Amino acid sequence: MSKKKRSDSPATTLRRKDLISAVTDFLTQNKEKQFNYKQIAAALNVKGEEARGVLMSVLDKMRDDEVVLMSSRGRYRINDRGLLLEGRFERRSNGKNFFVPDDDGNIVNIAERNSMHAMNGDRVRVQLLAKRRRSDSEGAVIEILERAQNRFVGVLDVQKHFAFLVMDSKYLANDIFIPKEDLNGAKNGDKVVAEIVEWPKKANNPVGKVIDILGLPGQNDTEMHAILAQYDLPYSYPKEVDKVAAKISDTIDKDEIARREDFRDVFTITIDPKDAKDFDDALSLRKIGTNLWELGVHIADVTHYVRPGSVIDEEAEKRATSIYLVDRTIPMLPERLSNELCSLRPNEEKLGFSVIFHLNDKAEVKKSRVARTVIKSDSRLTYEDAQTVIETGKGDFSTEILQMNELAKQLRARRFANGAINFDRYEVKFNLDEKGKPLGVYFKESKEANHLIEEFMLLTNRTVAELIGRVPKGKKARPFVYRVHDVPDPEKLDTFNTFILRFGHKIKATGSKVDVAKSINSLLDKIQGRPEENLIETIAIRTMSKAAYTTKNVGHYGLAFDYYTHFTSPIRRYPDMLVHRLLERYLDGGKGVNQESLEEQCKHCSQMELVASNAERDSIKYKQVEFMADKVGKVYDGVVSGVTEWGIYVEINENKCEGMIPIRELDDDFYELDEKNYRLVGRRTRREYRLGQALSIQVARANLERRQLDFVLA
Repeated sequence: MSKKKRSDSPATTLRRKDLISAVTDFLTQNKEKQFNYKQIAAALNVKGEEARGVLMSVLDKMRDDEVVLMSSRGRYRINDRGLLLEGRFERRSNGKNFFVPDDDGNIVNIAERNSMHAMNGDRVRVQLLAKRRRSDSEGAVIEILERAQNRFVGVLDVQKHFAFLVMDSKYLANDIFIPKEDLNGAKNGDKVVAEIVEWPKKANNPVGKVIDILGLPGQNDTEMHAILAQYDLPYSYPKEVDKVAAKISDTIDKDEIARREDFRDVFTITIDPKDAKDFDDALSLRKIGTNLWELGVHIADVTHYVRPGSVIDEEAEKRATSIYLVDRTIPMLPERLSNELCSLRPNEEKLGFSVIFHLNDKAEVKKSRVARTVIKSDSRLTYEDAQTVIETGKGDFSTEILQMNELAKQLRARRFANGAINFDRYEVKFNLDEKGKPLGVYFKESKEANHLIEEFMLLTNRTVAELIGRVPKGKKARPFVYRVHDVPDPEKLDTFNTFILRFGHKIKATGSKVDVAKSINSLLDKIQGRPEENLIETIAIRTMSKAAYTTKNVGHYGLAFDYYTHFTSPIRRYPDMLVHRLLERYLDGGKGVNQESLEEQCKHCSQMELVASNAERDSIKYKQVEFMADKVGKVYDGVVSGVTEWGIYVEINENKCEGMIPIRELDDDFYELDEKNYRLVGRRTRREYRLGQALSIQVARANLERRQLDFVLA
């Protein structure tokens, strides 16, 4: 007699069969569309908590049986796949390779023997294999359509007649075999960049050649260059591009000045971080009437100097963004432009692309216009300088700074009242010695001076986007670059709501965008200073969609703007340069550009932004490990910042350095991952480790090679 319990009553079983049939019919009739669970429930008239629970379990089973496909955003559609699919191959060093199809449906597992030696990120064509009962989909790579990466960083192990590149890559378990004639002068123990030349069908290891020697492991420059090389990012500027930039004249033609609005005699300042050299925005202010102010947001006129198709432009487009590592900036533009010609340095005449606002005392925009300008900044202030003026009411230009701050505060208050979400995060910074060694950690928090600049930049970006995107009824908007942030997925909001209920909190997961956003803000205010603050804020951020560049405007949910773009940082972001050119073109009455090619540029910029962000994060991680290297054995209080099947990540409270307690260290039980509830649970003891939980840890190891801190429970 079977000991398996049956929880389904005959009525529920019948209901399940009916539901499977109804879901299949509904999705088959609408096979071009995708629906979330709530939309399916509404379409099938499934009401009540119990009935919806049955529907959810039915959808889960249909997904596991691959009758339906579920997208990464929790939407379902009927499975009408053929046997051949195209998409992205994801390689993992633990051998658990998988394939992400273009149709955004269920992922497919790929055994190493069926991988055709595809590399991480390659575009491939996969044939689905016969599905075994109660197991995930499997496939075999039958063609590599496009290679994503063939360069790797590692340390050379040189033998008598050959060498191996030994890597700490999470994407490649196999060391790269390098013939002695392809070492290109590299020696045993050097950290190098190698390129894979071939991977013979029956060979365990790919064959490569050394293309760059980074230096000795552990040296600051070597490790920073290694991080950049790992992401295929440049660590030097091409000399031929620098030579072209050096020839650009630093004198402004009188005819050019005559064509522009002259702001040289209007009070103007820049406010930037203390280590900044590329000042791409300045603010001017003058009173023009009773309770009326003219505020100018002046942006460096980069596109006056950088013409489309020039070698400088091609290099900038390829890079798409400046990269800010812990100890250095990898600029998008040559330093001749970014730090000299275009930088709005004080007491120098500079060309601007400006948005001029007429604001009353309530910070309401009465009028605005876009203009090419010439400016002369009166002073360069750091955020700390400006903050001192705001807090004390004293100092140079205090009247103007206090007035600008008053206007900015009202803009900020109105933005949050309209439903903007207030994620005010700190940045981890390091005090470094002359060799780049971290001496201390500090946290950079946004204060009123930061908010002052932020609000006027947001207003400017929004105004430019509205100018082009908001068109009269019946007219079509011309192709433009928008910075969009989609609404959160309803399923993710529901999951988040269920999770925070255990702490006695709740958000409004349905209703208007403004209502939901205000509810999230209210939650973030309520948890300030509570033990669960870090946990809930972390999961709230994960619940949000990712911001991106696109020609398809869906608004910016986080800022509560229907139209938004990036116009204010053309020295460090290529999308801003695109926006400058499009704005000039359309204001001059030019025709719309090709939307498809513009969308491709947007995708490239979004991708490069993500890559740069990962490199920046890795450089912080490296400095954290370096900072903790002499603290092995010390005990710290921390908070669980991540939960995975291979262990738990813990962030130390006092310095925000993050390390991992490997699962092997939790040897008092067999722990299983409960993904939905962000926790590991002991099978026997039911002991749990969950996100946001306070823990005391001891530093066990600091591995600079792997940029990894290992902790044990104290």
